[in-house]
Amino acid sequence: MKITGNTILITGGGSGIGRGIAEAFHKKGNQVVIAGRRQQVLDEVTAANPGMKSILLDINDRDGIHSFGKQVAQDYPGLNVLINNAGIMKAENLKSPPDYLDDAEEIVTTNLLGPIRLTAALLPLLQSQPHAAVLTVSSGLAFVPLANTPTYCATKAAIHSYSVSLRQQLKGTTTEVIEIIPPYVQTHLMGEQQANDPDAMSLGEFITEVMAILSNQPTIEEVVVERCKPLRFAAENGNADTMFQERNAGV
Repeated sequence: MKITGNTILITGGGSGIGRGIAEAFHKKGNQVVIAGRRQQVLDEVTAANPGMKSILLDINDRDGIHSFGKQVAQDYPGLNVLINNAGIMKAENLKSPPDYLDDAEEIVTTNLLGPIRLTAALLPLLQSQPHAAVLTVSSGLAFVPLANTPTYCATKAAIHSYSVSLRQQLKGTTTEVIEIIPPYVQTHLMGEQQANDPDAMSLGEFITEVMAILSNQPTIEEVVVERCKPLRFAAENGNADTMFQERNAGV
C-alpha cells in the first residue's frame, strides 16, 4: 500500500486508534475522511486537522450503510482506501443469560456486520480505482481471548478470518487487504482505566510503529507491532493455551 496520495475513509475516526491513524495519514498528505455517529466529536477532530473531512455514519444501520455508500461515491469519487476501524468492547457474564445478549448483539453488529456491510457497499468504488486497499482492524485478542469480553474477542477473530478470505478473493485485483492487529493500547475503548493504564501501549507509540511498518513494507498483509507478536503468534509458537490461562486466571 502506498501511504501518500490516497483518499481514505476511516470509521470510528473520532477517537482512539481511529483518530490516531486518521491524523497520521492526514499528515502524510492524504485526503482523509473520518466517519462516526457523533457530529460534535467529528467536528473537533476536523477542526484540529485543517483539510480533514467528516461524514456521519451509524455503522449499525444496515439500510443507512447502503445510502452512505452512495453518498461517499458521489462526494469522494476518488476514494481508494477504506479503513474499517469502528468497534466496541464490553464485559459480559455468560453465566447470567440472557442479561448480556443485548450487548453481545450490539458488539456483533458494530464489530463484524458493520465492516462486512460497509466493505460490500464501497468495494465497487474501490475496485474502480487504479490502486486501492481495504484495511481491517482486528486485535491481538482474536488469537488469545479475554474470557470477560467473549463476544468482542469472537468478532475480532471473525474479522481476522474475513480479512484472510477477502484477501484471497481479491488476489490479482488492484485492491489489497491489510489487517492491523493492535495489542492492548491506551484508548477509551473500556473507559478511563484503559486510557491511563501504564501496562497498555501508548497510543502515540502504536500509531508511529504502524505507520513505520506500512511505510517500510508496502506489500505487507498483516501489521503486527512488536508488542502484539506474542499474542498474534501464540498458536504458532505453542504458547496459546498457557497464555490464555495466565491472562484469564481470575475468571
